[in-house]
Amino acid sequence: MKRLADRVRKLSVSLWTLIVPPTVWAAHFLFSYLWAALRCAKVGRFAEFPTLYAVGTVMALVVILAAGAVAWVQQRTPGDDPPHEQGTAVDRLRFLAKSTLLLAGLSFVAVIFTAAPVVFLTDCR
Repeated sequence: MKRLADRVRKLSVSLWTLIVPPTVWAAHFLFSYLWAALRCAKVGRFAEFPTLYAVGTVMALVVILAAGAVAWVQQRTPGDDPPHEQGTAVDRLRFLAKSTLLLAGLSFVAVIFTAAPVVFLTDCR
């Protein structure tokens, strides 16, 4: 019974990890297009140096990978007994963890595809 209570407590961690990947992608999306607009408008000299953009992109990817790693650990429960009923707390936890893995994977790819045009942007006509 204590083990089930621990699982249910971890359910709140799954909810946060479910929200994190798409939120990080959305923030990176806005950051990317702001960066591209500033770079094309030649506003400020910081846009000439892609270090800030690279750091922001790497941070976004690391946060998404961390959320995916937490979900991976939560959905892999080899010691648990197989659930006998659908809709138990363990089933919900596994569903949220697998959903987080899917969202983390999609968000990781989305960040890469969002960063690619900004990195290779050369002419702003």
